[in-house]
Amino acid sequence: MVDALREGGRIRSAAVDAAFRGVPRHLFLPGLSVADAYADEAIAVQFSEGVATSSASQPSMMAIMLEQLGLQPGHRVLEIGAGTGYNAALMSRIVGAAGLVTAVDIDEELVDKAAVHLASARVYGVDLVAADGADGYPPGAPYDRIVLTVGSDDVQPAWLAQLAPGGRLLLPLAVRGSQLSVALDLDPDGVLRCDSVRSCAFIRLRGAAASTDGNRLVEGLGVAIQTPDDLPEPDIATTARVLADPRKRRSAPVQLGAVDVWDGFGLWLALTEPGACRLLAVEPETALPDDLLPLGSTGGTVALADAEGAAAVVPAGSPEPGPAAVAVREFGPGGAGLGDRMLAALDGWVAAGRPGAADWRLTVVPTGVDAPTPPHPQVITKKHCRVLAEFPG
Repeated sequence: MVDALREGGRIRSAAVDAAFRGVPRHLFLPGLSVADAYADEAIAVQFSEGVATSSASQPSMMAIMLEQLGLQPGHRVLEIGAGTGYNAALMSRIVGAAGLVTAVDIDEELVDKAAVHLASARVYGVDLVAADGADGYPPGAPYDRIVLTVGSDDVQPAWLAQLAPGGRLLLPLAVRGSQLSVALDLDPDGVLRCDSVRSCAFIRLRGAAASTDGNRLVEGLGVAIQTPDDLPEPDIATTARVLADPRKRRSAPVQLGAVDVWDGFGLWLALTEPGACRLLAVEPETALPDDLLPLGSTGGTVALADAEGAAAVVPAGSPEPGPAAVAVREFGPGGAGLGDRMLAALDGWVAAGRPGAADWRLTVVPTGVDAPTPPHPQVITKKHCRVLAEFPG
């Protein structure tokens, strides 16, 4: 497993390599075969009403985030989302006996199980706490590093209050429908500035800072519409009426894959075009005139929509896994103008080099902090902060 993570460029440092080699993953996933425990896949470990509420993260994603975190011996670390305890064990190996890892989880049963796993792996430098991660854990503050292994819609004030000056916050942050692993350094002016951004997908926070998925069912069409939480929601009846009026289909000289829908072109569209949204299949077959792009076990796509029309990216032929040719389907009387905008956005994204999540830079300005705004940022307004997204060049 570790050799594969190194060869794939996920592990880059000796410290992260040694941590992975020194902590047996299978001890944190009792009941699984060794082959399954060391596969590069996320493994759900808890469910509620058929929905996963906790998982053992994919090893490659864990390696990416540990490299983003930049741990050093002696660091004090707060992890929000203890899960199986495996990530806390890896971090404990890196910070060493002079450091300390505090891992918080809202679920006491998970904390109890993590304690058993850590003991079986003979890892003793971790404090486990059953608490709501939205509040951090004040008794252990200040922390050199705070890391979330659950998705968050916002940057909670408690995390910033407990972060040491110059410390780093790493979290899967919701950004206009995408989830981005963002490493943010706390500067003296109170602003969090980006060190790195990566694509990710995590189960969302529960408790006081519970995240919402923002999906709304479009009746009769077998799809849900996902809109950015910082922008006005469309009228669902209007959306249903527009999508029930398919019009021209136009070719687009671009190939898109599933990653492009979320964190490539999808992110570009969400940050540069008003009315950007995603359509997600909720039924095996939709009433739309075209197939949707294959996204794992379901289908979906990116679209532009307003009260007069819509334009959606659809497969140019039969849906295929991996990058494939696409077209743009227009809907409603305003679809032609939105189709023009969609094609122009595709051209602009390709001309910019098909940027993905790692190519954006995010700055987080907490509410109440006065900071200059760059000349041309995309601004995402959240309850506790503003996120300024910039694309270099």
